[in-house]
Formats: sequence, C-alpha cells, structure tokens
Amino acid sequence: MASSSSQPLLELLDIEWPIIQAPMAGISTPAMAAAVSNAGGLGSLGLGAATPASAREMIAAVRERSSRSLHVNMFCHQPAQADAARETAWLERLRPEFERVKAEPPAAIREIYKSFLVDEEMFKVLLETRPKVVSFHFGVPSREWIQALREAGIVLLGSATNLREARLAVAAGVDAVVAQGYEAGGHRGMYDPDGADEQLGTMALVRILSRELDVPVIAAGGIMDGAGIAAALRLGASAAQLGTAFVGTDESAADAGYRAALFSSAAQHTVMTRVISGRPARCLANRFTAFGENVAPNDVPAYPIVYDAGKSLNAAGKAVGEFGYGAQWAGQGAPLARAISAGKLMAELIAELSEH
Repeated sequence: MASSSSQPLLELLDIEWPIIQAPMAGISTPAMAAAVSNAGGLGSLGLGAATPASAREMIAAVRERSSRSLHVNMFCHQPAQADAARETAWLERLRPEFERVKAEPPAAIREIYKSFLVDEEMFKVLLETRPKVVSFHFGVPSREWIQALREAGIVLLGSATNLREARLAVAAGVDAVVAQGYEAGGHRGMYDPDGADEQLGTMALVRILSRELDVPVIAAGGIMDGAGIAAALRLGASAAQLGTAFVGTDESAADAGYRAALFSSAAQHTVMTRVISGRPARCLANRFTAFGENVAPNDVPAYPIVYDAGKSLNAAGKAVGEFGYGAQWAGQGAPLARAISAGKLMAELIAELSEH
C-alpha cells in the first residue's frame, strides 16, 4: 500500500497510487499515458521532441481516452551552440558506420529540438491546455514562466541528479523533485552535461533529498516492480517514476528492434553514452554504444545537433534491417521488463506494492 507520507503528493497530483509512468520522449504515447492514469497512476507524455502543434494533438489524444491527471515533460537545456568544424569532423567519424549500412552521412546536421527555455509557443500551449502536471528535465525555465504555470493551476516537478540541482529546482518554485539516480535509463537530467557527475544511485539520492528538502521527492531509476516502489517509499520517496518498465508494453512506441534488444542479453549491459544524442544517456548495449566506447566527450557535437546525425544513422540502419544504431534507452533494471499491456502492468505493480 502507499505510505502515509505519500498522501500529500497523491492528493496534489490527484492520483490513487504512488506510481508515475516516466515521460519518455518518442516512446510514451497517448494510449500509454491514458492507460496508466485510468489505473490510478500518473500517465505521462514526453514533449521534449514535440512541436507545439504535435504537443497539442497528443494532449488532446490522451483526453479522448482519459479524464484523469496528465503529466507532460519539457526539456530545459541551454540552446545548442553550433560548431561547423566539429560537426563536419563528427560526420566523417561516423562515415564508416553509415557505409556499414550502405548509406552516406548527411551533408550537415542541425538543432532538431527547440529548448523549452526559448519556446514561447510551447509555453502558450501549456497555458491553454493546462495538463495537471508539468515537469522539467535538464534545468528549469524562468521564474516568470514558472509563476504563470503555477497560476494556471499546474503542478510543477523538476528532475535532479544531486542535492545542488534539487535545491535550484525548489528555489525556482517546483512542487516536488524527481530524484534521478544513475541507474535510470535515458538522458541524465544534469543541468550541466559537461560538469562532473556525482553518479548518485537512486536510493542514496532519495535519502539525501528527502532529508534536506521541504517538498516531496519522487524516486526514479532502476525501479521496475512493486518491491522497488515499496523500497523507495520506505527510504523517504512519496512516489516512484518508472520508465523502462513501460518500454516493453503494448502501448509503447518502441520499434521491433528496440523491443527485441530489451528482451535480450543486451538488457544485462546498459551503457552510459553521449554519442547518440550529445548528452549522457543510458542505453541498451548496441552497435552505437560500442562505437562510442573510444570517443572522447569533447569530440561530440552539442545536444541535440549530434542527435540529428544519430537519427539519420538509425534510419539508414533500419532500412537494411540493422537496429543497433537506435536510441534504445533503458535503465539498469531492464532485465525485469515485462511484455504486457500498460493496464496489465499497472495492475501487477499495484498488486505487488500492496504485498509490501
């Protein structure tokens, strides 16, 4: 059962269970979010790669399926600084990988995602659609925007990988902090991707933040089942956020190669890499992570410019049946993934949690 310490956050989020489906850009879908919310958890959409128009469409699609709380996530990274020389060198370095899949690298790469920090149209979409919850990754927006979102009745969450980032998020005005442990799949929420990473594990980070902060803490990273959720709650978290657990569900947008890798030995060997997108991110061991083993961080162009190259390489690979260049994000709990529907997974998580 949910702990008594969870109750204030559950009431704030208007959910029944301390289970949040992570907002995975490109993987979480309206069908997934609706299924989780309808089961009493917090369904989520990752809008970091979305345009204002597609974000509005996805939010509407969830609301067609559910009247429950919806959580959307925004990327708050510093806008990319182009470096033509480094980008050209990167494309040449990738040339052998493109040739391996019978393709040519693109002539140039560009910033393919607009940071929420400077996306006024996306900000307007949030004010118009008013999802129950908005969270921030890689940083936080301006105080003015945070105040406007709060005045619109939106609950705000901020991710943090250490105490310093958590304090910055709280000072900015978030209602709760997502404690992202080093075990977590996908992009590290580090405010400065080139800074030192303390690599704090989920449970240690939860204990530190729950002791030091006056806002609820949400555990994220390596949590795949009810036992993991219960452990996080016992250590001071008010809820747990699960991402990799939902990648293999029926409603996930993960392609066939991603799913096959998730349920293979690759799940036993997740790798932190920055060569795919330009920021550190945990991925299933694949051909792209192997390529990145001998690449120095300073050789990689800025996020998300380098992601443009990665997506081109992945598309070329998939065209010839090679799925090993995909952004197959997954946490260290990947071997515990289940191939079932999101609704069934929620039912099993709730049953497991109730046993603890």
